[in-house]
Amino acid sequence: MIALSATRNRVSGQVRIISGLWRGRKLPVLHADGLRPTSDRTKETLFNWLMNDIRDAECLDAFAGAGSLGFEALSRGANKVVFVEKDKLAAKNLQQNATKLNVSPTILCSDSIQALSQHSTPFDIVFVDPPFNKGLLTPFLTALLKSKAIKNGSLVYIEYESGMSPLSYEELSLIKEKRTPQFTYALYRCSMR
Repeated sequence: MIALSATRNRVSGQVRIISGLWRGRKLPVLHADGLRPTSDRTKETLFNWLMNDIRDAECLDAFAGAGSLGFEALSRGANKVVFVEKDKLAAKNLQQNATKLNVSPTILCSDSIQALSQHSTPFDIVFVDPPFNKGLLTPFLTALLKSKAIKNGSLVYIEYESGMSPLSYEELSLIKEKRTPQFTYALYRCSMR
């Protein structure tokens, strides 16, 4: 037991904020099962896609993990980010990193699907990057599209493991997509009826 807890509390790396107010800042990341911070290259591509949409946006970083996407969004001028992370130590690490940046985002230590019901106004941008091979993506997207957390025109960024069937939801129109040998990442626009 002690070895497991020591492993879970150790810093296993860093995420770097690549642009904006906190450009170049490195934030420590704790070791946690399934935690896979978004790489700088992927993050740079994503935020190039979002260049005209990020300023003053209200964002949800579901499955926040290290908070790489949410902190990058805040650095680039997002008005608000709600971080949702189920792992208690990872959520605590998010809070510590927010304190280092002197920012006070909402950080929920909760299941991402349950957290959707806690937000009554829709987000402009939703980041969806769940741990791979855990079957979390489809239930979350189904719940998201039925929730009040999304609106017509919201942007939804999705990252999922290679080999998974392409996503097909009537309400999501593909804008951009890139594939790597390990994963696919894509940006969608929500078209609600």
